[in-house]
Amino acid sequence: MPPDAQHPFGSTATAMIIDDHPLFCDALCLTLRAVTGIETINVFDRLEPALAAAQNGPAPDVIVLDLNLPDVTGLDGLIRLHRSVPQVPLVVVSSMADHRIICAAIRAGASGFVPKHSHRDTFRAAFQAVAMGQTWLPDNIDMTEGAEVPVTDREDAVARLRQLTRQQGTILQLICEGKLNKQIAYDLSIAETTVKAHITAIMRKLSVQSRTQAVLIAQEASYSNLLQKIP
Repeated sequence: MPPDAQHPFGSTATAMIIDDHPLFCDALCLTLRAVTGIETINVFDRLEPALAAAQNGPAPDVIVLDLNLPDVTGLDGLIRLHRSVPQVPLVVVSSMADHRIICAAIRAGASGFVPKHSHRDTFRAAFQAVAMGQTWLPDNIDMTEGAEVPVTDREDAVARLRQLTRQQGTILQLICEGKLNKQIAYDLSIAETTVKAHITAIMRKLSVQSRTQAVLIAQEASYSNLLQKIP
């Protein structure tokens, strides 16, 4: 069945759901099939296997992501997915639907944000918009609201992290794990001089002078920091 207004992706399209709540995943699969026409839906309860599937196999036509995963801190999962498969629209479906979180997710690369408690018609409208290359937000969210107000430290960190390539993001992750250049070179099967060149580029893009400052930037993009800023 070709895509149409009622089934914007069509039965030949594929979707990936990343969420660690089995019952919600079952319900979301039924909803996606009803509102998008997608028949093939692969479900993952962790980010890492989902990333591997997206990178090594045929990329899905759309990814549905829960921000609160066991192996993810803050917006890190969204940033890494967007960096790995930038051509695939990412729709965040989360119970954490605060205005600032929604705006931060969109700035980090999400094509849409649907609160988990939304009705089926809301999911239908969201995926129709995303299928047409548009960004979808809940009705009460205005990305331009407060545009003149300086961004928070977390939002600034997200903007900087989005500049990194996939390889640079992987190296930054290994730096955050405390690994030395030699260990990173071994893990990634690249020369140590290549690692040093990547780290120089990472620090330039993040506007920092040391590895420690780069790690702090990565840590700044966490939910704990974000939620502390919300009154």
